[in-house]
Amino acid sequence: MDWTGILTALRVGGWVVYPLAVLAVLAVAIILDRAYVFVRFGRLPIALHAAYEIDAARTVTPDWVQWLQACAGQHVYRRMATVWTPTTTTPLWLRETQAESLAAQIERDLGKGFWVLETIVTAAPLLGLLGTIVGMMHSFQLFGGSGLVNPGGVTSGVAQSLVATAIGLVVALIALFAFNYFSRRLERLMDELEVFANARLGEMRLAQTHATDTAASEVMGARS
Repeated sequence: MDWTGILTALRVGGWVVYPLAVLAVLAVAIILDRAYVFVRFGRLPIALHAAYEIDAARTVTPDWVQWLQACAGQHVYRRMATVWTPTTTTPLWLRETQAESLAAQIERDLGKGFWVLETIVTAAPLLGLLGTIVGMMHSFQLFGGSGLVNPGGVTSGVAQSLVATAIGLVVALIALFAFNYFSRRLERLMDELEVFANARLGEMRLAQTHATDTAASEVMGARS
C-alpha cells in the first residue's frame, strides 16, 4: 500500500479532513466500547442458552439463580434476575412494573452512543461534500482572465478535492454498519430479556396457584 500517496491525499483534502478524522476516531471509540459492553454484560449465559435450546417452551429450571451468580455484577440477566428473586415477598404486579422499568434502564445503558453513530452517518458525507466543493472552488481560481492558466493544476485539484468525499463516505459506512449491528443486537437482547422475565413470571404464578390449591385442599380435608 502506498502510504505516501495516502498521506499526500489527506493533506490535499484540506481542513475538512481534520473534523472527519475526529468523527472517525469517535466512531471507532464508540464501536469498541459497545462491543465490549455487549460481550461482557449482554451475552446470554451458556447455561441459560443451553436450557433455551433444549426446552421447547423456552423456560429454564430453578437452577437459573445459581447460573446467574457466575455472571458479572452488571450483567443484564443478573440485573433482571434481582426483580424475580424467589425469596422476596413482593407482589407479582409490582414485580412486573419493576421489570418494565429495569428493562427500559437496561436499554438506555446499552444504547449509549447510538445517537452519536447515527449522527456520524449523516454528518460525515456532508463534511466530505463540503470539502469537495471548497476544493473545486479553489481549483477554479486557477482560471485567469485571459483563459486557462494551468489545465493540469485544475484537473489535479478537482481529483484531489474528491478525497474529502471519499473519506466522509468511508467513515459514514463504518458508522452505519456498526449502528445497524448494535441496534439489531440490542433488539434481540431485549427480546431475550422479555422471554426470561415471562418465564420467571410464569413460574411464580404457577407456584402461587399450586400453593392456593394446596391450602384449599387442606381446608377441605380439615372440614371433612
